[in-house]
Amino acid sequence: MNKLKERWNIQSNFQLFIILLVFAITGSTSALIAKPLLTLLGITKESVGLWFYYPLYIIIILPIYKILLLIIGTLAGQHYFFLNFIKKMLNRMGLGFLFKNNE
Repeated sequence: MNKLKERWNIQSNFQLFIILLVFAITGSTSALIAKPLLTLLGITKESVGLWFYYPLYIIIILPIYKILLLIIGTLAGQHYFFLNFIKKMLNRMGLGFLFKNNE
């Protein structure tokens, strides 16, 4: 845990707990939101087939995850940590241009 705290520049075990809790809540929530969203758009396993549905499901989860991560992280008092985390994630995906300031 100390390596993780050092890598993320986290000062306390409580802050680490909050950050890990936000990751857990966000991952579960984004997966729960994506399925009804696809259904709302008329995309089901039966209508498009499994080979198209699951990749689309994963693609839909990615932006939902990032939005929820920032919202839930902000509510948990860790706005700057998650904003920087999302910036790094987008840079690694080649989408860093979405932020004006890519520090």
